[in-house]
Amino acid sequence: MYFGCRQFSYMAKFIIDSTEFEIPDGTSIAAVCESFGIPFSCNSGVCGTCQIEVLEGADNLSELNQEERDLGMDKNNRLSCQCIIKSGVVKVTYK
Repeated sequence: MYFGCRQFSYMAKFIIDSTEFEIPDGTSIAAVCESFGIPFSCNSGVCGTCQIEVLEGADNLSELNQEERDLGMDKNNRLSCQCIIKSGVVKVTYK
């Protein structure tokens, strides 16, 4: 499944369980996660509803932000509403 527009030159591969998505480098993963069925509530990083476990490619995601640190997240446990995929491949599962 493809998310975004084709004007971007580089596409990242985002995998939720065994379903693969192509999304433009530098975009949020929130829309993909929500379309896959990962629940969202606040969309601002304070409730923890959209927590995912990063199985591969943690370094290909944006750095943890203050909201994630406040909830005790680490590079392998993130809030999907707060993550941007930089490039490459990232594989996650819903917690």
